[in-house]
Amino acid sequence: MENKSIVNKAKCKTQSKRIDFLDGKLKEKRKIPYHCDICGKSFSRSKNFAKHKQSHTGEKPYHCDICGKSFSRSNNLTIHIRIHTGEKPYNCDICSKSFFQRGHLTKHLNAHTRKEPYDCHMCGQSFYQKGQLTKHMHIHTGEKPYYCDACSKSFAEFSDLTKHKRIHTGEKPYQCNICGISFSQTGHLTTHKRIHTGDKPYSCEICGKSFSQKSHLTMHKYIHTGGKPFHCDICNKTFSQNSDVTRHKRIHTGEKPYHCDICGKSFSGCFELNRHKRIHTGEKPYHCYICGKSFAQSHQLTDHKRIHTGEKPYHCDICGKSFSQSSVLTSHKRIHSGEKPYHCDICGKSFCQSGELTRHKRIHTGRENTH
Repeated sequence: MENKSIVNKAKCKTQSKRIDFLDGKLKEKRKIPYHCDICGKSFSRSKNFAKHKQSHTGEKPYHCDICGKSFSRSNNLTIHIRIHTGEKPYNCDICSKSFFQRGHLTKHLNAHTRKEPYDCHMCGQSFYQKGQLTKHMHIHTGEKPYYCDACSKSFAEFSDLTKHKRIHTGEKPYQCNICGISFSQTGHLTTHKRIHTGDKPYSCEICGKSFSQKSHLTMHKYIHTGGKPFHCDICNKTFSQNSDVTRHKRIHTGEKPYHCDICGKSFSGCFELNRHKRIHTGEKPYHCYICGKSFAQSHQLTDHKRIHTGEKPYHCDICGKSFSQSSVLTSHKRIHSGEKPYHCDICGKSFCQSGELTRHKRIHTGRENTH
């Protein structure tokens, strides 16, 4: 028994020495981390250290073979490629919605479980993720830590800076798989696709009218409420949207900041420029899903569809007659009012409609239609 006790004590001492030796080795290993001599940050693994160094060098060895964009990490390239392929491998098993990134799925799942563990100590609002709370705090502090190195403009969120930079680079990574038009933001592509699908997910609860964009619904609601909260400080005219005030002011200033790079013509609004460019390109992005006919402008498609539906939404408040287009109703009303706004500059005769004036002028030019 005594010999057995001596053997066990010897074993314990040996194991204790081995543990001390291993612990010494571990401590020794911990004393040799990977130090970044630029920012002083330390890493326990060479792989993580190598990735970190790319943040200082700007090295981006992983390239997208579709659009050429480069990335510092392979997993970022993998996520980026899904923009082109449309792949959404992360599925919600509650509602079947799919996502490009695992983090987006995690964030979405919190919407089902309503877990909001991060509270703002200033206003009490709760958030699913710590990062969301951090971004929210910028509202209270006014902090804008993300700066554009091209124009020095600052932003509260990194995603806003990324979007902004595309103004300088001209990058448009989101492409429509139906017509090929590209966009700088995914939200713009989603809105654009509704031109092709006819989808109008935003409905007015007062009159039932539907819209493809939420901003259009907001603007439409002012018809019911009469709200025009934005004022022109030059003529005091009121508007339902701030962007309308900006465009309106150009009437006073004569500013036309949007230029056609084909013919040089200038316009006061971006919408007018885009519409004008279709004269050069021949583009007709608005398609009738009934007969396939295409149009350069959305209102032309709206008017055309009434040929198929027979809809006549414009009513004369004098005789009750209905029309498919507002311009036809305007012309019709002149029968009642006697207004003749189209004048012949040769003999002074006046007409209700521009077409009547055109036909009349042939008498003077000698091109009278004899048919």
